[in-house]
Amino acid sequence: MIALALPPGPLEVLCLGAHPDDIEIACGGTLLELAEARSIRATFAMLTGTPERRNEARSAAEAFVPGADVRIWDLPDGRLPAHWGEVKLALEELASQARPDLVLCPRRDDSHQDHRLVSELVPTAWRDALVLEYEIPKWDGDLRPVTHYVPVSAENAERKVRLLTAAYPSQVGRDWWSDETFLGLMRLRGIECRRRYAEGFVVRKALMSLGA
Repeated sequence: MIALALPPGPLEVLCLGAHPDDIEIACGGTLLELAEARSIRATFAMLTGTPERRNEARSAAEAFVPGADVRIWDLPDGRLPAHWGEVKLALEELASQARPDLVLCPRRDDSHQDHRLVSELVPTAWRDALVLEYEIPKWDGDLRPVTHYVPVSAENAERKVRLLTAAYPSQVGRDWWSDETFLGLMRLRGIECRRRYAEGFVVRKALMSLGA
């Protein structure tokens, strides 16, 4: 297995989600690992959310990456493709202010239409950043192979699920929301990269540097 490394120094990270909780479910462990290992500045941006869910998202962002900047639009949940122009405008507005080294966003082949649209528009707004497309477990059964893995320590895997439950009480009653769901997927991705836990991502384009 070939290891890839991010550039040294402080890191600008942009976390994009269609909905509150997308980011933390998909890559909360990665964010905890990054915050421990590096000096990072994070922006959390979501396109939808009720007032209650927005408050939860702000609490979650602060718990996972203290000091994170949070941006939330109020576009309609489940209907982002019908608001293509507004989504495009929101991402372009964000791109005019955020110059990230790393973008975390949904997979382009995600079964949820809102997730797909966000992913499709990311490369048009951020052409020079490393983009890691994350996966979200859900009833659609759309989990597919990944190309890249971020190992997550047992401590941070357990911390991720604790923070999720604490930050998103409105979601705890859902039948798919459980520690087993989140730990189970991280355990499976960990097996695939010979680690205890990991989170999986898809990279569609990457620049290989051949310099010393």
